[in-house]
Amino acid sequence: MSSVRACPINAFRYNGTLCSCNPGYILNATTGVCSLFRETTADSWQVNSGVDYSISFPTTIFDFDKIKKFTQSQAMFLEATAVMLISWLFFCFLVRLGSLGDGSTMWFRIRWWISRLDISFATRHWLEDQKVVKKRKTELGGTFSIASWILFIGLFSALLYQILSKRSIEVHNVKATNAPDLASFINDMEFNITTISSMSCSNLRGLGTLVTGNPSFIDHRILPLSAFVNYFCQNTSRGPTITLKCSKCQLIQDNLYISWHFVDLPNSPAAAIGFQFSLLAKSHASKKHVSTITGLLKNQSRLDNTPVTFRGVDTNVLKFNLFPRIYRSFHDLRLIQPLFHEFLPGPSFHEINQLQASLENPNDGLLNMTLYVNLLSSYIVEIGNQNIMGPVSFLADLGGLYCISIGIFFYFLVQCEYRIKKFRNEDIIMRNIRNRRKAQQHWDKLRKYVMYTWGCKTLDESYNNNKRETTYTDVLRSFHCNESSKNRRQKSRMESICLNQKASLQSQKNAIQETRGIQEVKSCLDGTASTAERSSSHPKDEPVLKNKVLGGTKEGTQHVGSHEGDASQHKAFYPAAAADVLPPPPMLDFKPGSEIDMSDIQKNLQQLYEYNVILREKLLTIYASSLSSGNEGAVVSDKGRKILNPSN
Repeated sequence: MSSVRACPINAFRYNGTLCSCNPGYILNATTGVCSLFRETTADSWQVNSGVDYSISFPTTIFDFDKIKKFTQSQAMFLEATAVMLISWLFFCFLVRLGSLGDGSTMWFRIRWWISRLDISFATRHWLEDQKVVKKRKTELGGTFSIASWILFIGLFSALLYQILSKRSIEVHNVKATNAPDLASFINDMEFNITTISSMSCSNLRGLGTLVTGNPSFIDHRILPLSAFVNYFCQNTSRGPTITLKCSKCQLIQDNLYISWHFVDLPNSPAAAIGFQFSLLAKSHASKKHVSTITGLLKNQSRLDNTPVTFRGVDTNVLKFNLFPRIYRSFHDLRLIQPLFHEFLPGPSFHEINQLQASLENPNDGLLNMTLYVNLLSSYIVEIGNQNIMGPVSFLADLGGLYCISIGIFFYFLVQCEYRIKKFRNEDIIMRNIRNRRKAQQHWDKLRKYVMYTWGCKTLDESYNNNKRETTYTDVLRSFHCNESSKNRRQKSRMESICLNQKASLQSQKNAIQETRGIQEVKSCLDGTASTAERSSSHPKDEPVLKNKVLGGTKEGTQHVGSHEGDASQHKAFYPAAAADVLPPPPMLDFKPGSEIDMSDIQKNLQQLYEYNVILREKLLTIYASSLSSGNEGAVVSDKGRKILNPSN
């Protein structure tokens, strides 16, 4: 006795030697295992009209589909707007808690720049009666201006989303059909019906007949299927697929019936666990637009989703409706839309015992299928595309959003300035603080410039505590520092020099001391050579020039006068012998008028410098001659006081 082959998992034995999968299970031909059939995402029901009204942008410029993944509705834009608006108002509230100080703090700078953002309410602030309207930028106005623009941009984004997603609507008009109207629908159609099972096309029988009209009525006809469509069967991984193709189909009959059935074969019983269908129609003239419907049928559409197996003599009927449509917006495109109407299941089994009994019954060895197509030819649907957003309505919506955004925060601004008086003049307070700060900075720059250029310490706060006498060498140093800026405007220089008038009293004292020093030099020249030696170490005792303000030295100012008084003083100070040895002072020439030319000052200073060099050389010569003669006389100190030789 031969051994019987064991059945795979999730299978049972019938007729003693044959195996069949449990209800709802399908045999995998590759692995030889019965597995439960499960739906995939591709098996979901899909209906496509073949016409898309959505606005299209180039993908490289604007991919609207990616944006729709993150923004499924306008609520996303509104929520983001609310978050940004609250964050801005909260930030401005925290900044207002900071002190203004003297204008150098970080809080003042932030609050100042917020006030500069007052672009919407600059001329709408609180104004007293009979006052001229002028621009006033306040911190409160800047806060509400940016808040109004945040609200406007958020609402505008939501409006754009609405325009891009729902910029048009379909308008359907239904009209009665004439025979010539139906004859104008020339479409290419294709039907694909897959019987999900472990069967193959070898089990197929009875395909080749087309029935038109209603059975038992006068319009009932039985015609060969090959006269209307091309049909064939092909094996797939899910089971046999029946394909019906029709090119340039002219559907003039309302009801069409196409039937076929599957029979039992050894190790391949006529049974199925579901049916998958795919119907498509496209215009023969335009291949671009294709209307389709796809889906999966199983379990007799039960709600409990119990797996079942279809088998038996009764027919499984798949009903489809065909709608003729005319798309006016696409050059009167005539397209037939297939729609699934109903599924009438035949016998099915969800228990193993029932299915086993059916497999062992030879009378149940059939699986009948019928495709019923109903052409809804009584009416034709005309579809038009109507825009709901034109340029005028868009501008109206945009203007309305702007008015709403500005109006809301303008109301808040008016209420705050009306009820809180501190808000009315906060711009004046901030401007005064900033002006004082800027004035202080400008004064510091001017003071440093004058101190660097002319060595003037009178503008320094510690001037009165650090007084020193002015020497001619300081004037020369000031001149060298001034040489780099000699091309500046003369008027600005003279105005800066005039700031040194505060130290005029000190300069006069220095001039008196210098006069005394010159008299001492005279007495020293009349005396011994030793006196000339000590006077040579006192270079600051130069003739005092009066009546003109030359400029500030490092520690004070020096006055420059005319040459007439100086010539008479030199004649009185120096004896005849000294006048022959020492050259006369140079002539100081000034142009008449209220202003002094910079070139004249430079020329006179250069002459004074040369004169000082010659004078020093003469004094050194006298000092050397005095050392050789051994004479000692009075010595003049660097402070301008006479010190007599103890020997005298």
